[in-house]
Amino acid sequence: MKTYLPVRLGLILVLLLAATTSQAAPMFARQYNLSCAACHAAFPRLNEFGKHFQAANYRLPNWKDGTVKTGDDQLALLPSIPMAIRAQAFTQAREAEAIDVTTGQRTGADTDFQAPYLIKLLSSAPLSDHISYYFYGIFAEKGGNGEVIIEDAWFSHDDIFGSGVSMMLGQFQVSDLMFPREIRMTFQDFMAYRMARITYERGIILEKDLGDLDLALGIVNGNGIESNVTINSPGYKRPDHLFDNDNSKAIFLHAGTEWGPVNVGLLLYAGKQRNATGPAGTLSGTRNTDKNIIGLDLSGKLGANTWWFGQVLVNEWQDFINPGTNYKWLGLFVGVDHVTGGPWTYSVLYNYANASDFDNTDTIYEGIDINSLTFNASYYFMRNVKGVIELNVDLLSEEPQTGTYYTGHLTGESYILVGFDAAY
Repeated sequence: MKTYLPVRLGLILVLLLAATTSQAAPMFARQYNLSCAACHAAFPRLNEFGKHFQAANYRLPNWKDGTVKTGDDQLALLPSIPMAIRAQAFTQAREAEAIDVTTGQRTGADTDFQAPYLIKLLSSAPLSDHISYYFYGIFAEKGGNGEVIIEDAWFSHDDIFGSGVSMMLGQFQVSDLMFPREIRMTFQDFMAYRMARITYERGIILEKDLGDLDLALGIVNGNGIESNVTINSPGYKRPDHLFDNDNSKAIFLHAGTEWGPVNVGLLLYAGKQRNATGPAGTLSGTRNTDKNIIGLDLSGKLGANTWWFGQVLVNEWQDFINPGTNYKWLGLFVGVDHVTGGPWTYSVLYNYANASDFDNTDTIYEGIDINSLTFNASYYFMRNVKGVIELNVDLLSEEPQTGTYYTGHLTGESYILVGFDAAY
């Protein structure tokens, strides 16, 4: 558990520290009087018990022991509302600039104090023998102070009509079926998920464990979580909203199994999205276009303390820019997390995407291309407090502006950050 004094001083002297966008929930530790180490090899990386807790609808068998004794078997209340707070801040030096796609005007800062980077309130608890809830609200994120955003927010039932089928209804990330972004070890994201637009959605997931095979079937609106339309029916507005803005829904299926020491998963996704139009394709059009994805996810362990994982997504966006043209692109990431057993953990993440079908379209979708390697080292001051050092190396060459608009990889995206991540 000892570290070199200069290393510790180096972390402390920075003071404004950076966090991974990881998810930790000390409310569970409070509910069951357990250390965070019960579920996390090193937060946010889940251990086997943590995965079991998650699969058990975020509860232990004795969850009712801590509820208020009201004498009413039809009421299960915890003594207090379960809450947890995340706070993150960092300082960063980076190449990337903000470039106006129409004028080419650049805005950038070589060094940047990003504090707070994130302030988040989380809550979750069992409501009955089979129903749980979970949500988190963001009070500040990436400089967007003064606004509150709800991202994950759902009810879950672990045994619909005694069928052994579990259900999740609400807002969630489609990509959580493979590798949840909130429990990654790096600040750098799993970029293929973001670019394929399979993150936050509103819908339902049904899941069934068939022994050697785990099947999940989902249906979502397919337009993210920001759209809503006030019903007027017609004329005077009614007090209700449509969260979908068209009749189409996206359907996806994920099948997962173990193949020896390797976990293997297959994703099939079919849906619609509005076509790209306007300057550099920055606006959504009125045409519904087909969006199909085939994904393969693999994961496993090397020894007792090293985890590896990888995801490949083959995307097809039909008629997305020009009618009659199909745009195919490949996205993937591969990562390794090593937990030393002491205060340090180390992670490596590689992101890659090739979207050559968008070349010369003079749209922002030329910028899907990515080729980067990320190195992360985290020092745990406590189970729920860690310092982070991360280096991201952009391996993709910068490109000159050639079209009417300023699109593509016009600036490097290498960065180095040092930071702090706390949950309480």
